[in-house]
Amino acid sequence: MRIEDLAYFRKMAEVGSITQAAQALFISQPSLSNAMQKLEEELGLTLFIRSQKGISLTETGEEFLQYANQVLEQFDLLQRRYSGQAHRQQIFKVATHHYAFVVDAFARLLKRYEDTDYQASLWELRTWEVLDEVINLKSEIGVIYRSNYNQRIIDKALKDNNLSFHSLIKTRPHVFIYRDHPLANQAQVTFEDLAAYPRLNFEQGQHNSFYYWEEVHAEYDSPKTITVSDRATIFNLMIGLNGYTISSGIINEDLNGPNIIAVPLVSDEVIEIGYITNNFHQLNPIAEEFIDILIACVNGDVN
Repeated sequence: MRIEDLAYFRKMAEVGSITQAAQALFISQPSLSNAMQKLEEELGLTLFIRSQKGISLTETGEEFLQYANQVLEQFDLLQRRYSGQAHRQQIFKVATHHYAFVVDAFARLLKRYEDTDYQASLWELRTWEVLDEVINLKSEIGVIYRSNYNQRIIDKALKDNNLSFHSLIKTRPHVFIYRDHPLANQAQVTFEDLAAYPRLNFEQGQHNSFYYWEEVHAEYDSPKTITVSDRATIFNLMIGLNGYTISSGIINEDLNGPNIIAVPLVSDEVIEIGYITNNFHQLNPIAEEFIDILIACVNGDVN
């Protein structure tokens, strides 16, 4: 088995087409097909389902992809280490729900490396996309939440994909609203109080089950709802339309400004925010460092 074979395999899994994968890899289609056939024969496994519509991974292929991603990631780090680039670059990737405190932790991490070159990625994604990033080791860490309502589904997805959930904080639901919202001065709000105002939710794509929503109480039928794709839009609609969204209540005023506030929601629900990791992957030191900063940001222990 060659490193090239693992790279070929990953590209085919990514694009779902032998032709497109061969073009992206700058090799001929017959060469790529032959390499994958030899890989399957060597392993004694069927990695792909081939059809006229393209290719997809078998269940065994999905598992093999996780191992292949880890090997390729470590090989990339090895190359950087011994090609004289390690002192110039730190590589780190994190995927997350739309949480400002994660952005804060990410920024604080990279400030420690401001005197060196680095390569880093921060992706605010849908729930299933965060899971997929960590499943396939495109990101070392993902940050999501689980609740009484969705925990069974989330835990099953984690277990089925060899992921672990590490709790950061448990909190009661709050609503994020504009500081001049008619409900801004209340000590707490109810769903009845909120009925006159539009509820703002993050779009979840094809995995649009209530269990994968970023907001708790997804099952609650709000008379007015707006679906958005990014944090900036959701804040603008809070200000422009007196909209609200349900979240943890953790606000970073340095990043979000003073216009958005959190008001407790009358609810028996519990939000547990945590980070997820891949059981097949040993975290790099910079990822461990990020986790320490993340914990401090969640607990308000940062300067």
